[in-house]
Amino acid sequence: MARWVPAVLVLGGIAFDLAAPPGYTASPFFAAAPLVAAALLPLRQTIVTAVVAVLTTCLLAELHGVRDPTQAATEIITVATVTVLAVVINRVVRRSYHRLASARGVAEAAQRAVLPAPPARLAGLEIAARYVPAEKYAAIGGDLYAVQDTPHGVRLTVGDVRGKGLGAVEVVAILLGCFREAAEQETTLEALVGRLERALQREGARRADLEVAEGFTTAVVAEIPRGGSTLRLINRGHPAPLLLEEGGAVRALEPEASALPVGMGELAGWPDRVMELAFAEGETLLLFTDGVTEARDRHGEFYDPEERLRGRRFAGPQELLDVLVADVERHTGGGTSDDMALLAVRRTRARGTGRDNGRETDQPHRPPHSA
Repeated sequence: MARWVPAVLVLGGIAFDLAAPPGYTASPFFAAAPLVAAALLPLRQTIVTAVVAVLTTCLLAELHGVRDPTQAATEIITVATVTVLAVVINRVVRRSYHRLASARGVAEAAQRAVLPAPPARLAGLEIAARYVPAEKYAAIGGDLYAVQDTPHGVRLTVGDVRGKGLGAVEVVAILLGCFREAAEQETTLEALVGRLERALQREGARRADLEVAEGFTTAVVAEIPRGGSTLRLINRGHPAPLLLEEGGAVRALEPEASALPVGMGELAGWPDRVMELAFAEGETLLLFTDGVTEARDRHGEFYDPEERLRGRRFAGPQELLDVLVADVERHTGGGTSDDMALLAVRRTRARGTGRDNGRETDQPHRPPHSA
């Protein structure tokens, strides 16, 4: 509808000029039309609007008769000058728009490279992930998630890097690269988290600035053995994941002992402790960053995902994330002050154990053909 504002201004100017007593001028309407068009319309339509505004000003002056040539000339020159400025403004605005679109495309490509969407089905699991930036047009920030199919089972993580901006994005890339490599190589979750710790310490030593030296990352690292019904977790200072049962019950998986975030291992002398629990068919593991739990309504009340999700049933992980994101937006009145990374994993009946590019395969095992 905003694209029709220039035409409405021209028509409004004509109506005002015809209805107003002598001495009143409608030139402000005709001057405003090309300026509005410059911000809303392409160059060709802006020029058309400008030409129409100037011609209309001249025709109305001719229609009423030129009682004061100086005033009439001033009005025409004013409208003509504004139209020229409108064309220049249009070029500047469009050039900025194209640059912004290009930057947004680069950011989206970076998000797909750093945070690729996990497969929808993997080793008897249904998986869904979502990244919701606090700023509408920011495609990636300091929150992260990853899912890796490994010889030790499906390993996954959700984390939140301290800080904002490009520095946080760089740390995200380093941690995810380390996680994907270590998840394949390390036989235990403790060793995997140790690799993440050392990677973050190396990054701090390499950059040697205050932000990274005091930086840390809260994270949950989980492992679901292939074909088993066990879930293993290590929580390093991150919001507790939720376990949603088929009947609607929700349980927060609070760690038995508190642990410092990744990157602060030098301050603590205790080892990582793995939390092990049953992960039955039909249950869903939900991991998220503090953008969910720190979302506030207008009264300052924090969002409680455990309470809001209790008693509800979902067709799958994707629907769960859709409902959760929409509910957080309703709670805050639209948007959040922090990014949100969400990962939902539901255990279903495994149909195969193959690793066909990270997806299940329904093909039965066939012995090799012998001559």
